[in-house]
Amino acid sequence: MVSKPPAGDPVQDAPQVAAPQHAAAGLPAVAHTLRIAQAQMGVRRTARTLLKVNQKDGFDCPGCAWPEGDKRHVAEFCENGAKAVAEEATLRRVTPEFFAAHPVADLATRSGYWLGQQGRITEPMYLAEGSERYEAVSWERAFAILAEELTALSSPDEALFYTSGRTSNEAAFLLQLFAREFGTNNLPDCSNMCHESSGSALNETIGIGKGSVSLEDLHQADLIVVAGQNPGTNHPRMLSALEKAKAAGARIISVNPLPEAGLERFKNPQTPVGMLKGAALTDLFLQIRIGGDQALFRLLNKLVLETPGAVDEEFVAAHTHGYEEFAAAAKAAGWDETLAATGLSRAEIERALEMVLASERTIVCWAMGLTQHKHAVPTIREVVNFLLLRGNIGRPGAGVCPVRGHSNVQGDRTMGIFERPSAAFLDALDKEFGIVSPRHHGFDVVRSIEALRDGEAKVFFAMGGNFVGATPDTEVTEAAMRKARLTVHVSTKLNRSHAVTGRRALILPTLGRTDKDVQKSGKQFVTVEDSMGLVHASRGNLPPAGPRLLSEPAIVARMARAVLGEGSATPWEAFEADYAVIRDRIARVIPGFEDFNARLAANPGGFALPHAPRDERRFPTATGKANFTAAPVEYPRVPEGRLLLQTLRSHDQYNTTIYGLDDRYRGIRNGRRVVLVHPQDAAELGFADGAYADLVSEWTDGSERRAPGFRVVHYPTTRGCAAAYYPETNVLVPLESTADISNTPASKSVIVRLEESTSA
Repeated sequence: MVSKPPAGDPVQDAPQVAAPQHAAAGLPAVAHTLRIAQAQMGVRRTARTLLKVNQKDGFDCPGCAWPEGDKRHVAEFCENGAKAVAEEATLRRVTPEFFAAHPVADLATRSGYWLGQQGRITEPMYLAEGSERYEAVSWERAFAILAEELTALSSPDEALFYTSGRTSNEAAFLLQLFAREFGTNNLPDCSNMCHESSGSALNETIGIGKGSVSLEDLHQADLIVVAGQNPGTNHPRMLSALEKAKAAGARIISVNPLPEAGLERFKNPQTPVGMLKGAALTDLFLQIRIGGDQALFRLLNKLVLETPGAVDEEFVAAHTHGYEEFAAAAKAAGWDETLAATGLSRAEIERALEMVLASERTIVCWAMGLTQHKHAVPTIREVVNFLLLRGNIGRPGAGVCPVRGHSNVQGDRTMGIFERPSAAFLDALDKEFGIVSPRHHGFDVVRSIEALRDGEAKVFFAMGGNFVGATPDTEVTEAAMRKARLTVHVSTKLNRSHAVTGRRALILPTLGRTDKDVQKSGKQFVTVEDSMGLVHASRGNLPPAGPRLLSEPAIVARMARAVLGEGSATPWEAFEADYAVIRDRIARVIPGFEDFNARLAANPGGFALPHAPRDERRFPTATGKANFTAAPVEYPRVPEGRLLLQTLRSHDQYNTTIYGLDDRYRGIRNGRRVVLVHPQDAAELGFADGAYADLVSEWTDGSERRAPGFRVVHYPTTRGCAAAYYPETNVLVPLESTADISNTPASKSVIVRLEESTSA
């Protein structure tokens, strides 16, 4: 039976703590999945919906971007994917009457969990200047407000067009086309906050900012290194691939500051043996200090260089550039500095080396644990060095595997959602549409916040997501958003961003992945690109949450017509009527999408985009080869009496969406304001298990930021390190604390001190 949303925020001031678990999935995951799904959708709708998730004739999960194989299981979803689907396909509704009962000031006091639990937004809503409440508005009036504000700007660069990774290829292509026809490259996206560091490093070193492996490569690997990633919570279907690789003889090294249940043992709920016993995954757990990964890979590279016959000299000579400078830097690596940077023992690193040397085919997977540091880009370059040394790019069972988060974040970038587009892309776009795109770079996420703060930007438009909840330096970000003349959010559900508005605000309700999309030409489908570069269709099968919802492509097309008027020769109305028309134009602009519609029809499971390093061992870099690099080794230095904090997700969370208040695998229940600290560190700082502390971050300019009232949990994390959930701890991350080159917020290395809390 469908349950009602919570009337009030649950009390979270006394989280319950038990021992962390040592296995993921299994019967508890199945039970939790069904409980959440039935509470949101009911029994019949649950069955109808979940059996279509990630199927060739169904819809792409709105959660993570992990790919599917050609042969699909009848239940091709994970626990957290089912939660994401249940929250979108919920029968709960947020109507104009809800907004009448809840002024914006009230919404601003609510937790993200409470806001998200209220259900699907059913009508466009408008917050007039000086008003206390959102009120229902017609679509025509909503687009007129948008046009009024955008056309009144002194420059198109005073507008910001943000994209969440849920946005389809078709909608993303239209949004970037509109923005550039309007006259700006201000196209920040969620990738700026996650894998921008990966793209920056990979584009420079191998010539393409995407991973080079397929699912089949994982199954064929001899060694898989999983660094800075927790697939058990963030990409649970990846565990099935690791299980299959293990069964074929692969070994796995996990590199992480925290032990994670999913990498210890996976109880596959799709098989009886898996459900009961499970499979051990990790062969070697390297419990590294936060930010020590570059030092680890640098020393491993030195040791490989010192091992006779270990370097693939033929590959290095034929396909790489910069080897001599890199080798000189690697040979200078020292044990003492590496052990200090990593917190590992010599024996652990030597054991890792043995496994590396025994492997003919090696893959390195990583996520935010590598990308959100000041030195993130050099760290990922060092990973590439590690793989190039033994020829582990461009052959089966080997390569780079940055594991993307949101389900189409990679596809959005492919479609042109990027503040720094290439000249080749803009030339093709201009030729196809007869427009003149701006050539100067736009603003990424951090620069967008700065532009709002400084009065350089005045209109903020978000295609999905929860910008305020996802970004760093919460107080600065929220103050910046409130300076805008207009904030607009294309959304399915409520989140914190709807309560932090400009002088005027719009909420434009849209179809979700699960919703049936019918336009003038008939039923439509959209496409997405997964983490391994496969493009496939997504078809919703449920009646929309309300008759007044518009699809994302329709919203962009109508906005473009309202703003650009009859002076635009772009066929916006035709794009809205038939998404195949959009795909035809994509095919003529973006390499790899030739015959887009025909290939989708011929390949129900989708098709792979070209990837020169993987397909041909060709590296389209500035040198024409794969580039070794030789950056100085960096790692965080932490003053005495301080800890190095990483922000992370709980198991009842996806990005900023909070499904519940538990983190089952880490033993946390009924609360999110917890900080995980090693027992010895906590004792030295004077905090017993169960004590309450304020977290105070310290920045280089002497400024401090405070997150009050966190329950201290003694936890087996690396000495000197701590962990706490975001978005609650985003307030601690200075806006200026970013990765060199990529400008990604450094949310995984925040220097904090603990002070006795007065707010517990």
